[in-house]
Amino acid sequence: MSPQNVATVTLPAPPEAERGRSAVTRFLEAWPPAVLLALVWIAGMLVVALFADSLAPYSFTALDLRARLSPPVFMGGDWRHVLGSDELGRDVLSRLIVSIRMSALIAFGATIISAVLGTSLGLLAAHFRGRIEQVVLALVDFQASMPFLIIALSVLAFFGNALPLFIALMGFHGWERYARISRGLTIAANEQGYANAVRQLGAGPARIYGLHVLPNIASTLIVTMTLTFPEIILLESGLSFLGLGVQPPMTSLGNMVGYGREYITRAPWIMLSPAATIVLTTLSISLVGDWLRDRLDPTLR
Repeated sequence: MSPQNVATVTLPAPPEAERGRSAVTRFLEAWPPAVLLALVWIAGMLVVALFADSLAPYSFTALDLRARLSPPVFMGGDWRHVLGSDELGRDVLSRLIVSIRMSALIAFGATIISAVLGTSLGLLAAHFRGRIEQVVLALVDFQASMPFLIIALSVLAFFGNALPLFIALMGFHGWERYARISRGLTIAANEQGYANAVRQLGAGPARIYGLHVLPNIASTLIVTMTLTFPEIILLESGLSFLGLGVQPPMTSLGNMVGYGREYITRAPWIMLSPAATIVLTTLSISLVGDWLRDRLDPTLR
């Protein structure tokens, strides 16, 4: 058979619907719906925290005694108090918005303190080794063996509960994780070629760890931060629930839950709104953290 008689078979182009479906499939694989919803919720919480003063319909301390224990709109209330009011007539929505800002401030500040403290100690232990490493590891073991709630209760009962002290105290939660992770990753990085090459070129420790080692281990530390952040929110909520966290007239999510437990049978909306916010926020951050771990961890690809 001559080459001229050989028929050329041309495959039909995939229809537009199939191409569109494959694009949607790839998008959903990269961005699962649960993660998208979690990111939207987290973005909403950040907007509320940044613009709380503008978004709150009333002052969180304003009293309206004529509207005491008004139910929310979905339970037959009026639109003056969308989420209802408490026994002093204070608007639950306004207090919820201010509480989100306060809890976010505490959690963000404490997470930064914990990450900086733990990472610094981990880098210190990996650089010096020897006795300094043993001291850091002993501190890590001590922190991991002590229930942090007991330490927090003791410190707050003895020194009081001013907001800067409370944020600093929350910052001591979970730092041992950063120390262990940063120490192990830094030791592994020191054994790789790029760290030795920079060291042989005459770079100092600050340049090596700050510009070369830390950027290569940052992805793991970021994932750790997403896991620590919701834990700090829950810890702050628990301490505020016990009356040892944020003190009146200021308010936080845990403070609202602890305050509303006395009215759970007569006015459950006082407690349910901040409780639902705590659950949804911690769940969203955990979902995003798991997604980031799957995306950034090369061993899971």
